[in-house]
Amino acid sequence: MPNLVRPAVLALAAALVLTGCGAEVTSGEGEGGDARARGGHYPVTVENCGQKKTYDKAPQRVVTNDVGITEIMFALGLEDRMAGYVMPDDRGDLTSVPWKDAYRKTKWLSKKTINKELVLDARADLVFAGWNYGFNEGEGFSPTELERVGVDSYLLSESCRNGQGKARGVMPPLEALYTDLRNLGEIFDVEDRAETLVAGFQKQVAEAQAKALKGADRPRVFLYDAGQDKPLTSGLYAGPHDIITKAGGDHVMKDLRDSWATVGWETVVARDPEVIVINDYGDTTAEEKRRFLKSYPPLAGVSAVKNDRIVVLDYAELVESPRNPAAIARLAAELRRFAS
Repeated sequence: MPNLVRPAVLALAAALVLTGCGAEVTSGEGEGGDARARGGHYPVTVENCGQKKTYDKAPQRVVTNDVGITEIMFALGLEDRMAGYVMPDDRGDLTSVPWKDAYRKTKWLSKKTINKELVLDARADLVFAGWNYGFNEGEGFSPTELERVGVDSYLLSESCRNGQGKARGVMPPLEALYTDLRNLGEIFDVEDRAETLVAGFQKQVAEAQAKALKGADRPRVFLYDAGQDKPLTSGLYAGPHDIITKAGGDHVMKDLRDSWATVGWETVVARDPEVIVINDYGDTTAEEKRRFLKSYPPLAGVSAVKNDRIVVLDYAELVESPRNPAAIARLAAELRRFAS
């Protein structure tokens, strides 16, 4: 669990919220600003995916989509502000995670796709989701559609579109996590909790980096999510990029300016990863993915396959979530083990 930080550190970190990490926060003006001067918290304005949004009060009935987003709320202690969550049942064992009590107390609304009808039935006042993390114009479910029925939304920062078609990613993955924690801290008036989490995560990452492989010892690492004809993988802006690089690896798809995207196997072969990380989720098990990688003829000459250097991480560790820092430490240990 994150360590508590001293008040001086909290004060400094809170000041940084106003200027750093893309999480611009401003006080309300006029009557709301006067209320703040008298000690009130609201209204507050945060920047989310390039759009400034003002909240006159904390949302009371939040619906979240998927495991990482749900656990961001739980990590901030906000389960009492949730109407429930939507999540497939392939996201691993939720009874042994730090937020198991929050899962037990919070309603699992659906194991299928989130949609407008579900949100309205839950009487939600805010949906916390993301592009391809629930929001999808093709399915008729988007922040714009929710606004039309009077429901607010907050976008996962990892999913922010960058203006290049539907490509996603506007900041480094861990910065996206810290941005969302700080923004939500402001929205729900739990800034101290947010800053404590961020400080603890930064300390955990720094400790992992201090032990990580460096320089020429850094192995080339490829993230395999799914797909046989073409692999789905992580680019520069998805969680695995920071997890791999801060764990002491060289992310072979770091030039892919997107979050999650499909590439060709020929690209993977040309970059000859020395380690492959499997994203464990979905109908295909991690062991089935491993068997495919080891039996697929085009990959026979790839170093990671030849030397059986394959690591399995859980989906919730690899998407933006409070599990990212621990995943860095775990992968760093695996990479050191391979190098020994």
